Amino acid sequence: MNPTEQEGRPDRRTGMASVWTPDLKRWGKPHYLAIAEALADDIRTGRLSPGMRLPTQRALAEAIGLNFTTVSRGYVEAHKRGLIEGRVGQGTFVVDPARSARSAGPARPGRVGPVDFTMNLPPEPDQPALQARMRTSFAELSGDLANLLRYQGFGGTDDDKEAALRWLRGRGIVATRERLLICPGGHSALFGVLGQVARAGDTICAERITYPGIRTMAAHRGLRLLGLPMDRHGIDPDAFAAACTKAAPKALYLNPLLQNPTTATLSRSRREAIIAVARRYAVTIIEDDAYARICPTPPPSFAELAPEITYYVAGLAKCLGAGLRLAYLVAPSARAALPLGGALRAATVMASPIATALTTRWINDGTAEAIVQFVRDESAARQRIAASLLPPETYTADAHAFHAWITLPAGWTRSAFASQGRSAGLGVVASDPFCVTGAPPEAVRLCLGGPSTRQQITNRLERLAHALEGSPALASSYI
Repeated sequence: MNPTEQEGRPDRRTGMASVWTPDLKRWGKPHYLAIAEALADDIRTGRLSPGMRLPTQRALAEAIGLNFTTVSRGYVEAHKRGLIEGRVGQGTFVVDPARSARSAGPARPGRVGPVDFTMNLPPEPDQPALQARMRTSFAELSGDLANLLRYQGFGGTDDDKEAALRWLRGRGIVATRERLLICPGGHSALFGVLGQVARAGDTICAERITYPGIRTMAAHRGLRLLGLPMDRHGIDPDAFAAACTKAAPKALYLNPLLQNPTTATLSRSRREAIIAVARRYAVTIIEDDAYARICPTPPPSFAELAPEITYYVAGLAKCLGAGLRLAYLVAPSARAALPLGGALRAATVMASPIATALTTRWINDGTAEAIVQFVRDESAARQRIAASLLPPETYTADAHAFHAWITLPAGWTRSAFASQGRSAGLGVVASDPFCVTGAPPEAVRLCLGGPSTRQQITNRLERLAHALEGSPALASSYI
């Protein structure tokens, strides 16, 4: 028996190919591709049997003298070829070639590809019962299809508004129908509000590190965006007061709960201090509460504490699904809602009746709350995985968020880290688009949601942790 065959044999007690050490030189390819080729060849010749548990990525890296990231990339390549599969809490196993061929089938729309840490999407429900419930609701809309394909008045029907108000009461917000507008997404709602509260050349305050969409919208409106200093709890109220005396801002934009990208949450006391400043200087507050329903016990919203000066935007992208393109907008008064509704109608005509009707149905029958509960539970599970793998000094997150803020170790630059990450299949977003004023910090945003599985998240985070713990000078060798 030759050495390669001996190495491929499983341990009788564990079923693991514990000393599988492929000869990568024979393939004449980059090491990660050679690992996949060696796996394919050893499976084809029977040296690795279906169901055999492979060595861990770290164990294989040590056995063949490569770095962890290269081996991890090789396993990812083998997984894409259908050669191996990961099982949460168990390890990596050889796939039966016949089963892999039968299950592969034709490519399907929406099939999960490489893990993408750049898009800030909620985890997608994978519970069969919940998926069936969602599909059933969607199918039931066909009974009113003709009506849903017609133009409808802007702002939603009475039934849609009643469901929206019920949804908002779950956040502690009590509003009237006259103050409520149903909009085609949070972006359109925020863009419309900016047009009502300020004119070209005016100043709007925001967090120094903030949601990049507001930067784009302010630029299109010709507004000056002034970034305010912040700490791990959000903006500094004293800095806001100083900005009010010097710049006379028309409004303050805030993403005050599980903030994108830093995950900071403003406490009630800090919210009250900010409200006091806003009232003193007659500044309107624009509250982007996209993550409100994800946090089980959030502080009271600005719309609850100071409804008369707050435009409140509750987008549904981060709690139910970005494809709905739906948001609930509450104006400070019915009088303020009238011109805002007219401007939004001129720009967008209406929110999709199909998306609105589906959301109304989900709110009324409890499906929306079930989706939110899934997102909460899954986000918490993924945050636990991240916290167990990433160096604690680099990692800032909230237990209920599905994104994190990574502060890079000394020696790394955000551009170098993002570039190397893309090359290794680790998409992250550098801090530049989030930074309103001052030099961008050496940091990146990491997203843990979307269609990725926990196993895929774990595999990618292991590689990310390895890169964070290593020397930037060796980054090119990691991949």
